[in-house]
Amino acid sequence: MPVKILAFAGSLRKNSYNKQLVKVAAEGARQAGAEVTHLDLADFDLPLYNQDLEDRDGIPADAIKLKRTFLAHQGLLIASPEYNSSISAALKNAIDWVSRPEPNEPPLRDIRGKTAALLAASPGALGGLRGLVTLRSILGNIQVTVLPQQKAVPQADKAFDEHGQIRDPKLRDEVLAIGRTLAEVTAKLCR
Repeated sequence: MPVKILAFAGSLRKNSYNKQLVKVAAEGARQAGAEVTHLDLADFDLPLYNQDLEDRDGIPADAIKLKRTFLAHQGLLIASPEYNSSISAALKNAIDWVSRPEPNEPPLRDIRGKTAALLAASPGALGGLRGLVTLRSILGNIQVTVLPQQKAVPQADKAFDEHGQIRDPKLRDEVLAIGRTLAEVTAKLCR
């Protein structure tokens, strides 16, 4: 059976450069034989994580839906925008909810042991690279194996054409390679 990769961006913006980027990388994962599911965080109604809210009402329905989606996949392909040298609140909040155990569920069940590949796109000169440092740290601390290969795309406002494809063939190949590598490594780890 092919490995299952969950591909998503840490952005809620409809025309996000990171949403375009993760689609290109997902194509690379498919080329390597993975089954890829695209997820849009904007489709989930997730309140800001609050322990009091969880204690009073339990885990929200959309957070449970997100947890189940993560659980059904072995790999994570994440394109993260950089907000003030870190990750977006939407991405951090999603990770926080996915990491919460339901009653009688072991801690981190829905995320522990996953393999992840990281990407970023930004109009800035560093392409979102600083935010990937933070994301790598968060995922490593919740027992996700993060691949050393990553790609940050600077000047993202010029990098994509009107169809969301990367203009530069070399850069496109590098992004495809991130997806392929994630699929290949995840397949090896799942044996």
